[in-house]
Amino acid sequence: MLRKFISQNTFLCALLIVVGFTVSCKKSNNNPDGEGAPQGTPGTRAELTKDSIYLYAQQTYLWNVGMPSYSSFNPRQYGSNEAVLAAIKALPSTGGKDKYSFIDDGSVATQLGGAGEDYGFSANFDVTDLLRVKYVYPGSPADVQGLKRGYQITKVNGGGTSRSSSTDIANLNASIFGNNPSISLTVLKPDNTTQDIVINRGKYDIKPILFSNTYTVGAKKVGYIVFNSFTTNAVDALDAAFSKFSTDGVTELVVDLRYNGGGSVATSEAFTNLIAPVSQNGKIMYTTYFNKTMQDAQARILENQKFYYTLPNGKTELISAFDYSFKPTIAAGNQEVFKKRGALAVTRVYFIVTGGTASASELLINNLKPVMDVKLIGKTTYGKPVGFFSLRIDKNDLYIPQFQTKNQLDQGDYFSGMTVDKDVTDDLTKDFGNPAEKMLAQALYYSGNNTFMALAKDNTLSSTSGATKVQIAAANEKLDHEFKGMVETRKLKFK
Repeated sequence: MLRKFISQNTFLCALLIVVGFTVSCKKSNNNPDGEGAPQGTPGTRAELTKDSIYLYAQQTYLWNVGMPSYSSFNPRQYGSNEAVLAAIKALPSTGGKDKYSFIDDGSVATQLGGAGEDYGFSANFDVTDLLRVKYVYPGSPADVQGLKRGYQITKVNGGGTSRSSSTDIANLNASIFGNNPSISLTVLKPDNTTQDIVINRGKYDIKPILFSNTYTVGAKKVGYIVFNSFTTNAVDALDAAFSKFSTDGVTELVVDLRYNGGGSVATSEAFTNLIAPVSQNGKIMYTTYFNKTMQDAQARILENQKFYYTLPNGKTELISAFDYSFKPTIAAGNQEVFKKRGALAVTRVYFIVTGGTASASELLINNLKPVMDVKLIGKTTYGKPVGFFSLRIDKNDLYIPQFQTKNQLDQGDYFSGMTVDKDVTDDLTKDFGNPAEKMLAQALYYSGNNTFMALAKDNTLSSTSGATKVQIAAANEKLDHEFKGMVETRKLKFK
């Protein structure tokens, strides 16, 4: 989560900074670790980049206490940037918690802004071991070609779709999630007809609301919204959806985050305020805790992260990330309060979640848990209570956790994920909004009966599949390329 870093109109400028400054962080006269880092040590571009990855972690990493000195760690000994980062993640100081750090080529920033440039769909194996489309973005190339959630995929670029075949899994990853200009699919539709589809990669606007509807349950009106990514362009659409819910008289809400790996914290906060009761206005929503080095204004390496800041008078000013305060206070801008958005008043919210529900999605849930009746349906979430802001190093963006968020009760240690109130397996055979889809059905049943439905065979597999839930889950992990993170795009307050 890029913590209150910059306004949306300056966000890309910060990530793509090319303003004449050194992009690799050479060691300055302030020896960052006090030993073993010779001043002005020469090196190749690749060596200096490896240095930078380590030195930024040493000052901004959430788990920087106990990290070895530069000379002890020796980042130049590793064969790649990814190997340096892997070694940092494996340090004892992390306590084994870092499953989040990564290096990106700028794709995350593009997707966060709501710009897609791929096929616009994803796929998973269902409980019967069949590969199915799990979602399609509206307006994407896949949508234009008529691909729908639930379609069984029987061939991909001429290859098979067996979960147990390493060759097929490799082909699926290369074909669906690679950089090929097009992909050919053979699909089996719900009416048992077969169709060959060719989808060309293309640009499109990511519209993260995949479905919304209002259901009548007895005397109640229950709103349902499928939200797939916390993009920065999603708030207007959320406002419109919630305005419709309010007009419909919705008093309970189902928020489907089953594939939502996170995104913009600003969008997550807007979503929180659309759901939260007005009685919480002015009360603490959550607090962000950076490491002590950053709180004490000792992370001087952030002076290298420069970007243009838009002043209230419209003028721009070149500043650095070091110009901000990282103390966990309202004055520093690192403690948020509730500010009710819209007119919807709901008494209960059901969240549909899976192991792909992460980061900004979990932040939304955690914010609301202390202030209203919250039910979780599905599977244990991913577990990412930490966030980061991007660090531009050479031609890439480094994402390493710099902080942790906790709600108004100071709760936020869900590193192992959030457990559910009702364990339900994802039902890929039915489209979003179908009342018979198992996860949605549980929420609607609870709304009408104040208890969950007993389904003895809810999570059983086909007796002919020969697969176990663990094996299928492992295969789906190999096909999981969803971004998982929280990135903030608001302005920080100056020190």
